[in-house]
Amino acid sequence: MLTGWQPPTAEAADALARTLRLLDEGGPAALTRGHRAGHVTASALVLDATGSRVLLCLHGRFRRWVQLGGHCEPGDRTLAGAALREATEESGIAGLWLDPTPIDLDIHPVACQGGSLHHDVRFAAVAPAGAVERVSAESVELGWFPPDALPEPLAGATAQLVAPALAVFARHHPRPAPDPAVEATRTYR
Repeated sequence: MLTGWQPPTAEAADALARTLRLLDEGGPAALTRGHRAGHVTASALVLDATGSRVLLCLHGRFRRWVQLGGHCEPGDRTLAGAALREATEESGIAGLWLDPTPIDLDIHPVACQGGSLHHDVRFAAVAPAGAVERVSAESVELGWFPPDALPEPLAGATAQLVAPALAVFARHHPRPAPDPAVEATRTYR
């Protein structure tokens, strides 16, 4: 499931080793919220169709702005599928595109099951042009923000997703090259 993924940072490499150990020791139960030693979750940082804004939700319980995501469910065939399902459910946006390669893996404490750890595998997603978000039961508010002007209070480790998500966007949604005929007629001052 995560074998073969090349973590982008030393912190993510450590988180990967810990998560693979959790999965090895816990088996399929490590994908469920009832696994007290910790469990794997999946999330996605959603960019708009132009790559100029990110969609965040003000989480109802934590009262912090965070990327969309949550717990794996029995019908999820992959972690990328779980992240896509969660992002779709929490944003109300159909037709999200999600890169199946993780951009980060973060381990953080949560209040699930009396205190546990989320091993959150994070992905980048892109909303279709003209997408309109819809607040779900898990969010107080949804908002689109420029990558360099994220809201406060922001959940820890959310800001670090922006650069890798933008890199994914640039790889898969390249801007068209300028038309040489148009460029020749421009005047620069």
